[in-house]
Amino acid sequence: MDFSVINDIKDMSVAERFMRYVQIDTQSDPNSATFPSTAKQLNLSKMLVEELTALGAKDVELDENGYVYATIPSNTDKNVPAICFCSHVDTSPDCSGKDVKPIVHRNYQGQDIVLPDDKSVVIRYAEHKDLAEQIGNDIITASGTTLLGADDKAGVAEIMEAAKILLQNPHIKHGDIKILFTPDEEIGRGVDFVNLERVGAKFAYTMDGEKAGTIEDETFSADAATLTIHGVSVHPGFAKGKMQSAIKIAAKIIEALPKDRLTPESTSDKEGFIHPTNISGSVEKATINFIVRDHVTANLARHEAELESIAQKILAQYPGCSYTFETKEQYRNMKEVLDQYPEIMEIGLEAIRRAGMTPERRSIRGGTDGSRLSFMGLPCPNIFAGGHAFHGKMEWVSIQDMEKAVKTILHIAALWEERA
Repeated sequence: MDFSVINDIKDMSVAERFMRYVQIDTQSDPNSATFPSTAKQLNLSKMLVEELTALGAKDVELDENGYVYATIPSNTDKNVPAICFCSHVDTSPDCSGKDVKPIVHRNYQGQDIVLPDDKSVVIRYAEHKDLAEQIGNDIITASGTTLLGADDKAGVAEIMEAAKILLQNPHIKHGDIKILFTPDEEIGRGVDFVNLERVGAKFAYTMDGEKAGTIEDETFSADAATLTIHGVSVHPGFAKGKMQSAIKIAAKIIEALPKDRLTPESTSDKEGFIHPTNISGSVEKATINFIVRDHVTANLARHEAELESIAQKILAQYPGCSYTFETKEQYRNMKEVLDQYPEIMEIGLEAIRRAGMTPERRSIRGGTDGSRLSFMGLPCPNIFAGGHAFHGKMEWVSIQDMEKAVKTILHIAALWEERA
């Protein structure tokens, strides 16, 4: 097939889909014990099931854990590996996703964008460098009181639009295309209960990246660490020489952490860090929760050893106290898996080229559903969805970049068939 056939597709409805989806509040909740963490995520998932069924997708299902599965059947005689496209329906707990009002700013010309419902929220051209590439494009923002939800409803809308195009254009040859929409990605639980046998794919791509043209095959490796300090509690009126406050000891440990390295504030690129995320407790007992990150998995143990050493040095000043230190694996750098299957990235990069962009291979200072999926047996890099300034009121996405993402999905599907 002449790949220009895909690039010539006009009149996409991806923007209309996206603006419908963002108006559904799907914020996840890290403090919830349920799965999904919020029932309102299912409102979007149910809509996606209805739309996929109406489009003619097969095996459409919303399971008991809130996962949406669907298949676009192969239309070729070739033996093509089944490929999955995946996005998450939830939005970040960091900023409200209720009553989102999407606004389209047509023919952007480099101006600062003042959001109407809170004019103190301004998307400034000088501060958002990628706006320089959007001159003449149509930009979607929220109204100033909520996030937009491009993370990751842009990805959801792009996969849905690509599904529609594939189902309506049988001349675009492809193998089985699997679709997976997950809940709770923003709180790190997105694939806790996914049924990979039900997905039925050999390889996958998450549509959850940022700038148009980017593809990511490397994430942090991540651990959680919990330091629990057991102090000595005495009535404060009679505490002289006796009390050893676990809260104050915890504060000293945090103060003793490195300040010009190994912190989120002081690192970039592939530098790792130790980051205290929560502290709670009393005189008798205090707990500090940390996240530990590095692109090199072996470095996690070094960072954790340094953290425990700092705690030991502080606690040595308090002979009546004790501590426990526990670490838990969260996810691992997906590059360790993806390097074993170079064709996944080769096809992703070529698809971006065919969609008219210069591909940019990036590393993520974070993780995605693809990190865990890769280690669960479904190798899965991350492709741009076009959103910017995630998790806040200044979030934005351009319609043209979402259309490029749709075409990238179509090219990936066609390339796997072409090379089979």
